[in-house]
Amino acid sequence: MRVVFMGTPDIAAVCLKKILEEGFDVVGVYTQPDRPKGRGMKMVSSPVKEVALAHGISVFQPENFREEKSVEQLKVLRPDVCAVVAYGRILPQKVLDVPELGCINIHASLLPKYRGSAPYQWAVLNGEKETGVTAMYLCREMDAGDMIDVAKTPIGENETAGQLLDRLAVLGAELLSKTLRRFQAGPVAGVPQDHEKATYAPMLDKSMCPIDFSKTARQVHDQVRGLHPWPVATMELQGKTFKVHETKVVEGSGQPGQILGLTKTGLRIACADGAVEITSLQAEGGKRMAAADYFRGHPLQL
Repeated sequence: MRVVFMGTPDIAAVCLKKILEEGFDVVGVYTQPDRPKGRGMKMVSSPVKEVALAHGISVFQPENFREEKSVEQLKVLRPDVCAVVAYGRILPQKVLDVPELGCINIHASLLPKYRGSAPYQWAVLNGEKETGVTAMYLCREMDAGDMIDVAKTPIGENETAGQLLDRLAVLGAELLSKTLRRFQAGPVAGVPQDHEKATYAPMLDKSMCPIDFSKTARQVHDQVRGLHPWPVATMELQGKTFKVHETKVVEGSGQPGQILGLTKTGLRIACADGAVEITSLQAEGGKRMAAADYFRGHPLQL
């Protein structure tokens, strides 16, 4: 069975490595074009490209599939199936029609919940207790195709979106391998999603960063977890802006935003219901530090 893989970031690279280790015949890899990155704006390849080149697989990096030559290029590879993981491009119908067995996608949520570009982050932001990955057929509508299989996992109480993504990458790789094995026997039936239960998970942006301590302690804690490692929650404290990297829910009461005290492990701040303890933060222009260490060197004016 001839497989074309399409993906770009680390989660996709983990999936590509897995199916290569499992011996699948990956005849070509599609990933987004190299982009300038860092202070020097040096052109950087995607994690998926690095894996493909290390295994001697041909890499294709079209900006899009609007030009017919890009579609013809895919046809030359004669894929039986296209495996797509966080490619970063919506595939037009003329691409979806190329592989005989279809285009399948590994999506980092339990569909139909959290369709969109930031599914696992929103699961954490909303305080979900469980999430997972879904193997599905791609269609013209975003994340709306028939489902093939799912794999579930609990979300840790203090787990950040970044930590969750690392686990979902492994879970997704296993599900992709399992799904491709099923395709080796022929077409695989999918189950239609319940579109009425669909929710949307839009991209994150920095407008979401400021912490509102008038929310419950759990909501504040989930905000910090869900926005990590990017764009990172922020707070204003005595005229300074801090990035808040880590919190925990603790007992305490007071006016929302009121400083309740500094402990051996962090800074306690009252919320609408309960309190949070900020255990790791970063001052503007500074490095990430344990909150207790930072405030030992920068005493609070209480």
